[in-house]
Order: sequence, then structure tokens, then C-alpha cells
Amino acid sequence: MPLVTIDVIKNVFTAEQKQEIISKVTETMVSIEGEALRPVTWVRIMEVEQGDWGIGGQLLKAADVQAMARQPEPA
Repeated sequence: MPLVTIDVIKNVFTAEQKQEIISKVTETMVSIEGEALRPVTWVRIMEVEQGDWGIGGQLLKAADVQAMARQPEPA
């Protein structure tokens, strides 16, 4: 019975995006473990408060992550 936990900063993802994450992660797990385990494949999204998460010594807020997502992909 797999349990996948995904930690994200609160207010980065919409409810629709979180549903898509859960759906796609479930599909990925089922593609590996087999269809029989779909009913017992758990995916949970844990939201961390803004400012309680940091990278490289810098605190991150939802706006910081959203700004990163808007940057163009490197060529």
C-alpha cells in the first residue's frame, strides 16, 4: 500500500492543480505497481506555511515560487 507525500508551499497550487497532481501521481504509481493496487494507492499533499520553507538560506513564499514558474525554460 504505497503512500506518496508531496510537500508544497501553501497557496502555490490551486485546488484543480492539486487534483491533477494526485491523479497523475496515482497513474504513475499504478503503471509501476499494477492496477490491482490502485484502490490502496494514497497520495497526499501537505502544505507548508509560507516563510516556513527555504532554499539556499532564503525563505520562500508562494509569490516567489509562482515567479519562478513564469520564467522561460532555458534553451
